[in-house]
Amino acid sequence: MLFAQVKVGVPKEVKAGERRVALVPEAAKKLVGKGFEVVIEHGAGDEAHLSGAEYQEAGAALGSAADAWAADAVLKVAPPEPSETPRAGGVLIGFLNPLTSPDLVKRLAADRVTAFAMEAIPRTSRAQSMDALSSQAVVAGYRATLAGAQALGKFFPMLTTAAGTVRPARVLVLGAGVAGLQAIATSKRLGAMVEAYDVRPAVKEEVQSLGAKFIQIEVQQDGEGSGSGEYAKEVSEDIQRRQQQLLADRVAAADVVITTAAVPGRPAPRLVSAEMVRGMRPGSVVVDLAAETGGNCELTAPGSVTVKEGVTIDATLNLPSQMPLHASLLYANNVVNLLTHLAPEGELALDWDDEITAGAAVTHDGEIVNERVKESIGAAGLQADQPVAGGP
Repeated sequence: MLFAQVKVGVPKEVKAGERRVALVPEAAKKLVGKGFEVVIEHGAGDEAHLSGAEYQEAGAALGSAADAWAADAVLKVAPPEPSETPRAGGVLIGFLNPLTSPDLVKRLAADRVTAFAMEAIPRTSRAQSMDALSSQAVVAGYRATLAGAQALGKFFPMLTTAAGTVRPARVLVLGAGVAGLQAIATSKRLGAMVEAYDVRPAVKEEVQSLGAKFIQIEVQQDGEGSGSGEYAKEVSEDIQRRQQQLLADRVAAADVVITTAAVPGRPAPRLVSAEMVRGMRPGSVVVDLAAETGGNCELTAPGSVTVKEGVTIDATLNLPSQMPLHASLLYANNVVNLLTHLAPEGELALDWDDEITAGAAVTHDGEIVNERVKESIGAAGLQADQPVAGGP
């Protein structure tokens, strides 16, 4: 696949509540400087407080949604809706949820779109600058802490005043990946006493370097709980039982519990039971960052903020979208780094022997090319234009 000059299109996000944009003016300027042609749909940056004039000053053109979708490479944040269709033979880059969106993957393959999923970027040092999962997790961890502090009704820091001394809030962070570490750091900056738990003992030093206490289960099995990259893997029933016993007391002592545990392509592990919530003090808060995949808390209602047993459970989805400017800026940098990797001289010539290109690709030339995606949707070995069991 070779385009003499790559035309990049950025449509406005249409998913409800999505305020981010795939390209900010500064990033558009970088692409223009490297020889790309960039067209931005009118209003694409409005929710992130970025005007069309700023894009034009950066060298991008403004156009319609059709203009953006007709480009050689379309840059998105959220997965495309059924009404959004890249042109046949074109490239799509964005969050695609390929392991849990079989209908979208089949549609992209059938339309002969070369699709790259930002969540499938290999978690290697070479690909670190393209890692959008991590950049958005930083935003989510920060925002989750602020949500917990706002809902708590108590000070986070210790205060000594003429009227008396206020003890600091206790925060428990479950999961010490990128989002969890950011939640720890933000909670400490706000003055809280912080504890953190992760099934991976290897993250202990990172947690302690941020000033938090690490809660640990002594694991006997080699590699138990260790996963690739920043993720934990599913653990044995024995470890889950011991985990529940350990966490029950720590959850009860916390004013705010922030949960961030995720296993790629699987429902979120349940860490906080209904019984644990009942053991928390009235007025306490649970912020569940795993709500997108069902939640780490048994009482989570994804997309809602509810009060159960006197405890506020915040399961707001898509927290990065609540900080659209900086979330977009970080995401745009990730996307630009991937795109310039795919087209280093401004011409798209895909190297399928490259681990980043091959790892992030989901569909190409009418086929589903990602093995994990094939397995997840039961499409191994099938051409996209062949009948596939199931459907919308």
